[in-house]
Amino acid sequence: MGGWPLSPLLIGCVCFLQLQLSIVFSNHEYLIGVGSYDMTGPAADVNMMGYANLEQKTSGIHFRLRARTFIVADASNNNNRFVFVNLDAGMASQLLTIKVLQVLHSRYGNLYNEENVAISGTHTHAGPGGYLQYVIYSVTSLGFVKQSFDAIANAILQTIIQAHNNLKPASIFINTGEVKGGGINRSPSAYLENPAEERARYDSNVDREMSLLKFVDEASGKSIGSFNWYATHGTSMSRDNKLISGDNKGVASRLFEDFFSSPSTITSTLPPGINTYIVADIGQLVKKARGIKASGGHECSKERSKEAKVRKNDGSLFVAAFCQSNVGDVTPNVVGAFCIDTGKPCDFNHSSCNGNDQLCVGRGPGYPDEILSTKMIGERQFITAWKLFESASEELRGKIDYRHVYVNFTNIQVKLENKKVVKTCPAALGPGFAAGTTDGPGAFGFQQGDTKINPFWKHLRDLLKKPSKHQVRCQSPKPVLLSTGEMFDPYPWAPAILPIQILRLGKLIILSVPGEFTTMSGRRLREAVKETLISNGNGEFDQDTHVVIAGLTNTYSQYIATFEEYHQQRYEAASTLYGPHTLSAYIQEFHKLARAMAKGEKIAAKGPSPPDLSSQQLSLLLGPFEESPPKGIKLGDTKQDIALPKRGYFSKGDRPSATFWSANPRHDLLTEGTFAAVEMLQGKKWLTIHDDDDLSLFFKWKLDNSSLHGLATIEWEIPNHAISGVYRLRHFGASKTSGTSRISYFTGTSHAFAVK
Repeated sequence: MGGWPLSPLLIGCVCFLQLQLSIVFSNHEYLIGVGSYDMTGPAADVNMMGYANLEQKTSGIHFRLRARTFIVADASNNNNRFVFVNLDAGMASQLLTIKVLQVLHSRYGNLYNEENVAISGTHTHAGPGGYLQYVIYSVTSLGFVKQSFDAIANAILQTIIQAHNNLKPASIFINTGEVKGGGINRSPSAYLENPAEERARYDSNVDREMSLLKFVDEASGKSIGSFNWYATHGTSMSRDNKLISGDNKGVASRLFEDFFSSPSTITSTLPPGINTYIVADIGQLVKKARGIKASGGHECSKERSKEAKVRKNDGSLFVAAFCQSNVGDVTPNVVGAFCIDTGKPCDFNHSSCNGNDQLCVGRGPGYPDEILSTKMIGERQFITAWKLFESASEELRGKIDYRHVYVNFTNIQVKLENKKVVKTCPAALGPGFAAGTTDGPGAFGFQQGDTKINPFWKHLRDLLKKPSKHQVRCQSPKPVLLSTGEMFDPYPWAPAILPIQILRLGKLIILSVPGEFTTMSGRRLREAVKETLISNGNGEFDQDTHVVIAGLTNTYSQYIATFEEYHQQRYEAASTLYGPHTLSAYIQEFHKLARAMAKGEKIAAKGPSPPDLSSQQLSLLLGPFEESPPKGIKLGDTKQDIALPKRGYFSKGDRPSATFWSANPRHDLLTEGTFAAVEMLQGKKWLTIHDDDDLSLFFKWKLDNSSLHGLATIEWEIPNHAISGVYRLRHFGASKTSGTSRISYFTGTSHAFAVK
């Protein structure tokens, strides 16, 4: 009453507007957020996680490690969401997961929890260790390394916060394709133990398929990120490497992110402000360079190392993650394994040379240059990913869902297809584990496939812990070298309680597994889960349902070989912790999760929570010493300046380097900053064009043998796309003032040099 009645035209307009709004909002099915953050960790003195080589301690940076995250939420109910984090790390860690979830709960309440957060590792073997909580994984790192742990935990949290804050309506596209030359089977004799009729269903003894997601901002139409899953080991960098590196998957991420930012170049991007002029007269460049002397070391602020970064972390960068899958028996050393003494192929069944496992080593495509091999395998993944990304047209739609449970894997009753009931075992490792692989040979005196332990090693084993009779029977035919599941001093040596998890994004099903499934193990698990979803989903799932395995996720429990592979006891089988029926147990427990997801049922029993062993961790690694340079020298001064070629300038492919008096990089990790930079003269200003996150720039650190003072060497491999001009190398560092806890920052600069 008292108001003007709505005219039929106005009513029609309102109804039409409501219809259009409903169409707009219905298209916004998902909210997507992505994030990326530096997790490089200590670049000196810390044992690398992966090869268990006591001599392999971090001594610089090949390129920085990152955590990359995507969050996907239901636009109509954005409390329904999940998080997937991909780490440039050897694997996930139960302790990391526990601590990260605690912080997320304090910040966001129950929005993010153990059910909907997945944290996965790429399996690089060139990252700092000491961040896992079980003894077997921290022996070589001299126990827990808080600095390693904190760097990774902080990066996970920062990427989740970024992704959370960046959530926006977005579309998701899925595509699949084959990676050519990315991996071969490193245990082909074990694969042949699988039934012939099963093997005949596949054209290769490794999975070549890459599954890729493409995220596109609905408002701008711009792509904001891409995640993919593909199986190949992070072992292009050898056990002798001491530079922190994301290995081949880290290379692929760097190439993709840089290429997306600037398609004209692959290996790096030029920052804004660089004028791409070319000086024709090299004599002018040489003359100018000679007139610019090196500046001695001087103090600077911590922020200077961040200002020198090429890629600023403002939360808007395109994020490309190359995630791991059923990688257990897949090596990137695709040329094959050869004896280093004779050059002949290694023994097929044992991967040894005249009984010596240490002589059998795999070769990458760039052999003998492992950095080249790393780049080549990374490029092969990048090329496939880019093609899939460009051609992705199938849009994902449908539910966001997840299921998670904890399972004690040491005593699971498993009902086999023949109705026989068997059990898993407490964790144990066999002698084939000690033999290592063709990617990284192990201890002398062991071979893959060993089914006996000689009296000497058996005696040493018994001094640590003699396996119980039950363990010996249960693990058979694996002879028990280390009964880690029965070892609890000073705290547990191996995990017993494992998380398993299913994430659903429309027709995409992601299986979060806490270990390394072999090729055939992964195939069996994927098929079993898919069949369970289809048979219990009332038509909601069909043959188009796409299942991927996200390996090394949420915690780490080593390998999962098939029952048949287990009997040959190569490295993967000897490292299958819970006995010959480990895979069957996984399939059984994932069947329960898949059935509940298909029927829309919740998991009634979440299972026993894993222990938080943070209070029991031992840390035996000494901190960095307080340092001062030799008398009369300042930190940042050059010990060895640029050595010019006779022609007076450098060309593409040359490697100019300079060595600076420096301090231990553990004093400050310079997270989201840099220890090294290449600067180019533009007018009267020096602008950074490369930093220690670039594939062409190497930061190396060591102690000077004569004085025990720190030395930092910066080496630049001049890329083919480098612009003619005047350049210099720059070093950033941090030191601890003697007698105090105060950290000081310094920088040093090389002599200028010309590049044509």
